[in-house]
Amino acid sequence: MSLYRPPRIPASQITPERCFLGRRSFLAAAAGGALLASGAPAFAEALKASKSPYVVDEAVTPEKDVTSYNNFYEFGLGKGDPLANSEKFKPTPWTVKVDGLVGKPKEFGLEELLALPLEERVYRMRCVEAWSMVIPWIGFPLASLLDKVEPLGDAKYVAFETIVRPEEMPGQSGYFQSLPWPYVEGLRLDEARHPLAILAVGVYGKTLPNQNGAPIRLVVPWKYGFKGIKSIVRITLTDKQPPSTWNLAAPNEYGFYANVNPEVDHPRWSQASENRIGEGGFFGANRRPTLPFNGYAEEVAGLYSGMDLRANY
Repeated sequence: MSLYRPPRIPASQITPERCFLGRRSFLAAAAGGALLASGAPAFAEALKASKSPYVVDEAVTPEKDVTSYNNFYEFGLGKGDPLANSEKFKPTPWTVKVDGLVGKPKEFGLEELLALPLEERVYRMRCVEAWSMVIPWIGFPLASLLDKVEPLGDAKYVAFETIVRPEEMPGQSGYFQSLPWPYVEGLRLDEARHPLAILAVGVYGKTLPNQNGAPIRLVVPWKYGFKGIKSIVRITLTDKQPPSTWNLAAPNEYGFYANVNPEVDHPRWSQASENRIGEGGFFGANRRPTLPFNGYAEEVAGLYSGMDLRANY
């Protein structure tokens, strides 16, 4: 008997239900986290998640904006390209390999990850291009996954790697590539273990759409959005600082740390203020000052005590 059931609940209790824009190729069981691969696209399945104290007192960005305005260069360079070009992407079956300096390396199936206790967390998201959103993610703490593989004492960093499928991701095909693939990212181990750092498997009450990083992505809300690597297939613990795709491409523009800092401008964008997507208005009415660490300074500033945040951008 098929596990698929059309969604019967609103997209979330935070915002009105919108017509889901991205067609999907995987089905998630609402309660158990078991998946059934399908050869045909399907609407996202509802996810059950507990409410979390991690919320912000700001309006949530409409779902239609979050699912249609984003950067995912594997599908193209334009903000609408991920939505337009990701329908053929197949996020099941899926596994995430966790290895390196760990006592118990393991390859996790998506079914196992979806069976972990899930939370809905409403986080600010700040792009280095000076636009921002407020997004209700569904996921679990990255630390809970790291605990399962038992990091060794000499592990200092966590490296992430995304999928390479040029036949399904048109941004990875052709002679002239915007970036080297696979997309890679990294965190210090203490950053990765911070309670705010999560692996997201859903958004707006449902499984992630392809254009937003299905089936699993990183969310670190105090950092610029490019740190939030999508469609993760490998996580490796290491004793050396791992490469970061944008830092490799332009080290004078994109630092490894990428903490949101209104006092350190990007060469092309002032970081002093941001444009909140989805709020409308004229003449900059939806612009607002950018907060240090994207408003999470109280929780994370201690991670960088004594560091020169201008040099370690």
